Amino acid sequence: MSAPLATIERMFDSTTVRPSSSRRDPAALAALASLAERTRPLVSSQSRLLPAPVPLAGLLPDGALRRGTTLVIGSANRSSSPETGGASGERTLALALVSAASASGSWCALLGCGDLGAEAAEGLGLDLTRLAVIPHPGPAWAEATAAMLDGVDLVLLCPPVPPRPAMARRLVARARERRAVLIVLPGRSGWPEGADLHLRIDDSLWQGAEAGVGPLRRRRMTVAATGRRQAVRSVCRHLWLPDADGSVRTVEAGDEGGLDSGRSVVGSAGA
Repeated sequence: MSAPLATIERMFDSTTVRPSSSRRDPAALAALASLAERTRPLVSSQSRLLPAPVPLAGLLPDGALRRGTTLVIGSANRSSSPETGGASGERTLALALVSAASASGSWCALLGCGDLGAEAAEGLGLDLTRLAVIPHPGPAWAEATAAMLDGVDLVLLCPPVPPRPAMARRLVARARERRAVLIVLPGRSGWPEGADLHLRIDDSLWQGAEAGVGPLRRRRMTVAATGRRQAVRSVCRHLWLPDADGSVRTVEAGDEGGLDSGRSVVGSAGA
């Protein structure tokens, strides 16, 4: 699938499609539709749930990702940008959510998320052989997202521009119609359409760099979940994301012992 993906990425690369142009390349959209058809899920479409990592299951109403739903991930840190990874870790949280579905055999797609670190993604459990990546979809990003929702189980979207309400509404409806999961990282612009679930990172602290030198080891974050229907009641989880080995893990009593000499760094240091 590397050749079709390379072709699509060239078609939607921002250097070849001018953001100011209102035209949509029919050949590029046709290529996306063909890719969606060729990546139709191997996981039974009769299953209404996609698996989620155990440490994140408590944030989800069903303990898993329900097909046909939309999740929006944000941060209390308004300066965070998902395309560059987000100072508070929105993209890392989103990739962790995708990981279990990907590892179970589901096809997933990432649109507009910039340059993805393959090593980091694989460390979180993503199957890179079943992952379609369009880092810079250009002005046709909404059409590209709709095409992917037609053919894969899960789409992670970082809108390159603030979406119009009608556009967001159509994508939410497409995910529901196609029984796909849509995860959105809207960044500062926000998402104008109601979502089934909102995940918000309330704080994010890196640990490590003893005495101000050396690598950062792991990040502790607090994630709150609110939504509608059975997700109306807010829940909160404290997580290591990433943990020292790159995975996601629940913070447990006594976890921080032995790291007291490390330095906590708020926010930054990438995704």
